[in-house]
Amino acid sequence: MIKAKLREIDASSISYEEFRRICDQACGAGREEEGAEFAKALDESGNVIVHGNVVILRPEQVTKLMESLLYQSVARPNDPRRRELEQMENQKALIDERARAQVKCELYGGLGFLVAQTLVLMRLTFWELTWDVMEPICFFLTNLHVALAYGFFLRTSTEPSFEGYFQRRFKTKQQKLMKIHNFDADRYRELRRAFYPDESRSSWERA
Repeated sequence: MIKAKLREIDASSISYEEFRRICDQACGAGREEEGAEFAKALDESGNVIVHGNVVILRPEQVTKLMESLLYQSVARPNDPRRRELEQMENQKALIDERARAQVKCELYGGLGFLVAQTLVLMRLTFWELTWDVMEPICFFLTNLHVALAYGFFLRTSTEPSFEGYFQRRFKTKQQKLMKIHNFDADRYRELRRAFYPDESRSSWERA
């Protein structure tokens, strides 16, 4: 009778006080101890799940949900998601390669700028002007480079080095290319966790 009353409730969960009230009413007035025993028996038999002050009335729904989560998180030998992961890994490899090439182009452009700047300073120092004029110019130019490096650190919290700049620009280019090619990064991480649960740091996280 108690189980039938609980099944009539549309909600999937109720408070423990409401659950006890239903059990006590089914046992009759003055039989609260028996109602408490029935409540405990229903919990122990798995007809309901008592969790703190919440009583789940349909444990089978919880079971199905857990099975679904396990199905999604645990990889099987013939899991069809493996092919999906391989395709995404291939796509990500192409994206990473393209992003790396774009950053290298930026770095080569920076190298060309520095070489050109050095040649201009040499020209001004030895032909157009004198070192007395160029010395303060070079000093303030050096300070400007230091200020730019400091600004880079404040903006990115990354060490102002060539490697730090490369990693920062690579990540920016990578995210932009992923957006262009509709690459689902969350799905990729989910598949990586399913097939490589013991992996301490995935290649994605390192990138």
